[in-house]
Amino acid sequence: MPRIKSAKKRMRQAKTHATLNRTQRSELRTAIKKVRTASGPDAQAAYAEAVQLIDRSGRKRLIHPNAAARQKSRLARLVKAVAAK
Repeated sequence: MPRIKSAKKRMRQAKTHATLNRTQRSELRTAIKKVRTASGPDAQAAYAEAVQLIDRSGRKRLIHPNAAARQKSRLARLVKAVAAK
């Protein structure tokens, strides 16, 4: 347990940030799963929502920006394949 005031503050902040990050990461994963399970025009709408979350996550460094680009690319390829069927 920290004794120094600034260390106590960092501990409080870390706990808050961890909670927020967990929530945002969960939302992101859910959106990606929705795209993967969607079919037809639902896939396109789910993809648009997922791209927004992926972009935001990459910008805020919740995930690495390259990982965000990779996920968007893979989802786009999946949606294109679903639309072609």
